[in-house]
Amino acid sequence: MFRSLAILLCAAVACPAADDLAKQVKAFIDAFAIVEENAADPVNPEQVFYAGALPGLLKTLDPHSVFFDPGQFDQLRKMESSTQKGFGSIVSLVPGKVVVLQTLPGTPSAKAGLMPGDNIVAINNYIIGRLDIEQLTELLGESRQHPAQLDVMRPGSGKIMRLTLTPEEMQTSSVERAFFLGPGIAYLHVTSFDENTGKDIKAAIDKLGGDKLGGLILDLRGNPGGVVTAALETASLFLRPGQTVFTIRGRNVPEKAEKVPDSAQPYPCKLVVLLNEKTASASEIVSGALQDHDRATILGEVSYGKGLVQSVYPLSEGAGLALTTALYYTPSGRSIQKPLDATRFELGATTAHPNAKSDFHTDQGRTVTGGGGIRPDFVVMPEPLTRLHVALMASASFTGFATQYLRQHKVDQDWEVEPSVIDEFQAYAATLGIQPGPAEWASEGAYLRNRIKTEIFNQAFGVERGDQVELQRDPLVLKALEILGT
Repeated sequence: MFRSLAILLCAAVACPAADDLAKQVKAFIDAFAIVEENAADPVNPEQVFYAGALPGLLKTLDPHSVFFDPGQFDQLRKMESSTQKGFGSIVSLVPGKVVVLQTLPGTPSAKAGLMPGDNIVAINNYIIGRLDIEQLTELLGESRQHPAQLDVMRPGSGKIMRLTLTPEEMQTSSVERAFFLGPGIAYLHVTSFDENTGKDIKAAIDKLGGDKLGGLILDLRGNPGGVVTAALETASLFLRPGQTVFTIRGRNVPEKAEKVPDSAQPYPCKLVVLLNEKTASASEIVSGALQDHDRATILGEVSYGKGLVQSVYPLSEGAGLALTTALYYTPSGRSIQKPLDATRFELGATTAHPNAKSDFHTDQGRTVTGGGGIRPDFVVMPEPLTRLHVALMASASFTGFATQYLRQHKVDQDWEVEPSVIDEFQAYAATLGIQPGPAEWASEGAYLRNRIKTEIFNQAFGVERGDQVELQRDPLVLKALEILGT
């Protein structure tokens, strides 16, 4: 433990002379010894170091340098390999309600008998109705680590079933969705960048037509990034051999440009990339490279702006450290990292002000703007939420109505939302206390039809089919299809 502290002290204070470092470490040890011997309550050394001293040390550097205790470091390694524990179910999550949308074949959820439409009312005796979204997310995350007891209410039954699910290791693909949105136009939603993402994207493109594709929409919205080698592999699927993907520069890190391998065989299709404010890190490396080389049109919002090179160091006793050692730059020289607040951190000029200029140029001479994050070629905002949208989503009206409707009706892939279905939905919403005026209902006709069909298809045919329906009204997707010429 003390050896880990010494390593972190050295990193935080830029390795002073050995005598100075020894004095600082000794002062800390002396202080801890006094606390351990004289504090009013017993002192837990693990709590002092893992939850206090070590994280506190890194807080002075930047918001992304992090200490991992042994459990967290083990979880990090599992996340990088994309192997995680889970139950194999996809759920709709709103405050106070968890509804099953789909169970994957052969998974613990399917084996236990969970079905689409099932309402999970309690997990390990925690009542779902009493929890907000943040608490629900935390509870679901914790429940996937150990056997979990679920209380489930099935539609049409007044009885509560008690199911016990044991999580299993699952190999998950970061390519969450891959399907056609039009003739020759494919859509890929990539949720993260792990060690297999480049291969998974290539496999998905080949399955959809490979070199014969006319266009591709690469959706990186909400993608927090991940493994940088996967970003390099992904960019290499579309850029020419020898083109620069990114450059790293740091105080003690030699400048290095990562280029597309000579063996690369890029796909020739037209390409549009979708971003939002949660697109970060490796996702920004990919989109920045494609933009700078004029290979893709970028749509959406300015991305998050996380371009710090994180070097991961294993420490003693199974702990670990992610330390900022350099910055990522796009091929045109833009820093991906948004400037950090120098008053909050002990920053050098490189991290606080990563770019000396604001305007840069693509291969074809187009001006692109620096300042942190990737700025889209066309700013396209998501559909704004109205008061009615918020009320309907907060009450899980669409999910509940879909469950009820499917108990009473059969639907096929050609099913559409007729006016009578809208009337049924309005009556259902009224039972939940949602009763806007006729004019407000009428103005939301297109939104209602899309959301009702989406939720019914989620439960009837799986969430991928539901996503295809939902994307039909997505402003970014519609703009992307326009750019691709469909």
